[in-house]
Order: sequence, then structure tokens, then C-alpha cells
Amino acid sequence: MFVDRVIIELQAGKGGDGCSSMRREKYVPRGGPDGGNGGDGGSLILESRLGVNSLAAYANRRMYRAPKGAHGQGSMRHGKKGNDQTLLVPPGTTVIDAEHGFVIKDLKKHGEQFVIARGGRGGKGNAHFKSSTNRTPRERQLGETGEVRDVILELKSIADVGLVGMPNAGKSTLLSRISSARPEIADYPFTTKHPNLGIVDVNEEKSFVVADIPGLIEGASDGVGLGHEFLRHVERAGLLVHLVEPMPVDGTDPVQNYHAIRSELREYDASLAEREEMVVVTKSELDCAADVRDALAESINGEVLLISAMTGVGLPDLISEIMSRVDHRRKLMLQAGEEIMVLRESDLPNTQGQQKKRLPPHLAGPTRNLSDEVQAKNFDKHSQQPGLDGDGT
Repeated sequence: MFVDRVIIELQAGKGGDGCSSMRREKYVPRGGPDGGNGGDGGSLILESRLGVNSLAAYANRRMYRAPKGAHGQGSMRHGKKGNDQTLLVPPGTTVIDAEHGFVIKDLKKHGEQFVIARGGRGGKGNAHFKSSTNRTPRERQLGETGEVRDVILELKSIADVGLVGMPNAGKSTLLSRISSARPEIADYPFTTKHPNLGIVDVNEEKSFVVADIPGLIEGASDGVGLGHEFLRHVERAGLLVHLVEPMPVDGTDPVQNYHAIRSELREYDASLAEREEMVVVTKSELDCAADVRDALAESINGEVLLISAMTGVGLPDLISEIMSRVDHRRKLMLQAGEEIMVLRESDLPNTQGQQKKRLPPHLAGPTRNLSDEVQAKNFDKHSQQPGLDGDGT
């Protein structure tokens, strides 16, 4: 199940109460105060992690509560601190305050984390208040209440390329041909119910991420169809690939369909209309595809590619052009001091805390070079000494 927006309540742990206690022990007169402090409450931490693909884990649970701190006890025994609880979300998750609507944090990179609800401090025991003028304090502190807040987790897919277009334009078929993603494909509109991500490996060193957005229709920016729910997923895409079907099933004009989708993108977010775009006519095996390509190129006064995801015609040129534009954008990002996103967890650099797996003794010790062909032999010191014959003379 794909979930890209949830509202949850976060409650940090309460701090433990301090203890008010006096030492009462035989042979120890005037033992004095010995009440321990309470432990701090646990905090709630949000962390973005590669491999977490949606917010489905938070769909059926409304509240998340961190452990409380333990109370202090006599004999100067301090309460145990509540363990912090880490909640994992996909990279690209925006954390929004549900009450006031402002963005708290935008988790874009793998491993990025922050404390969303801080645990309460533990109260001080009466031993903390002991002084030269107050030898027998009776006061103590109660533990503080942990932070409580309602937040909205909203996922905006992080992709280099976003595939947009009318329903049945061939977006899912194209994604399945150029990547290992396997989205649902059928011959009826709105087959894609949620965004699909795929990694396109051009060669051993170059790759990019493609997001297949559910089909858009006129009025999508106002909530018509499925597009309103998923238009946010194209906000982070640096390049938009607009797929146009040459012969729509509803008999509409392909050129008008293109301009309708452009208008919806502009209505949703004005910056999307200025985003770099590639226009592609799909299903080149149809007789009218070439004519539609020419008419669309004349209408936008730009280049329009012609491909067929079914037969593979034009796909190498399309991938090469996309990779060229993605490389150019990444260079501009590096010059601006921005970081390039990591596509896979295996691509992450090894940190100092990550140690290599320890090899067993038979693979790391003196016998590591032995095998069925190379067996251990007894050492003959006479035969190993230079200048001596086999009889030792």
C-alpha cells in the first residue's frame, strides 16, 4: 500500500519525579537527604532512510509515545532515562505542523534526522537541594511533561525525472522498459494509482531516478481525477518528460491535451511551468504518430522526440538525452554547493563507525592459503638450510 500523507500525534516521554528521602540506618546518625533524581523522558526522532518507500507504516496508527523516565529512589538511586524512539520516513518527507501549517523540517537526504518531540527533564531529588544552610531539605521536583504535537508527514518523491501526461500516454510502459520497476500496466485509463519510482542505469557510473506520476486530466489542479493528490511528487523533479499519446482513446486532440496539462501544472505551481521539459510522442508504431509529432513541434516551436516503448524505437536516444540533461543539472548543483542525492543504500560511503565484517580464523589466519591442492607440510630445517645436502653434510 502506498501512502504519501498522514497526520500523527507525537508525545515525548515524561520525566521521572525526584525522590524525597532521608537516610535511616543503624549507626549512622543524621544520615541526611538521599533522594535520587528522576530520569529524563525519551524523545521522538524522525530520520529519513533509504529503503523506506512510503508512509504506510503510519497509516493505521494515530499516536506515537516515547518511554517515560523512571522515578528517583532513596539511597541516591537515580531513575533510568527513557530510551529515545526513532521513526523512519522516506527521503523527501516534509514535516508540517498540523496546528499552524508551517514546515518544521524537510528531510531530503539519507540519514538526516532531528528531534521532533523532546522528552521532559527528570525532577531533582531532595539530595540536590542540600547545602551548608539547608542540611535537611524536604523539597523535591516533579518530572517535566514531554512535548506533544500533531504533525503532517507529506511525501514528495525525490527523482531526477518526472513522467507526466494524460492517462494511457504510456508512462508506466516506458518506466518498465528503461528501468527494473514493474508498475501495473493495462489498456484503460487511470491504471496507475500511485507514483512509481525506477532507477535507470545508463552505465556503471551513470544513473538517474524516474518518477511515473498518475495520469493528469484537465482540472487536476482543482482536485479533478487523481492528479491533484500526486502533483506534489513532480515538485522536486529537475526535468519533466511530457508524454503525448498520438491517438487518445477519448478522441481528443493530442496538441490540445499537451497544452491542457501544461496549464494544470502552471495552476498548481507556477515554477513547474518554468521547469526544464522534454516533449515526447509515444506509440510511434501508429500511422498518425509522425504527423502528431510535427504538429506538436510546430505548436511549441521546439524539438519533439518520437518513441515507442512497445518496440523500443527511440529509447536509446531518449535515455541519452535525459542523462545529458541530468548531468548538466548535477554540475550546476555542485557549483552551487548542493549535494547530489544517493540512489541506493549500497552507494553510501562507509563511515568510520562502519567496520568491515570480521573474517573467521581459517580465512584470515596463517592457514588461509591452504586448499585441497595446497596441503600443510612438515618443516625440515636441514633441507631448508642453504649449502647443505640432503644428508645434512
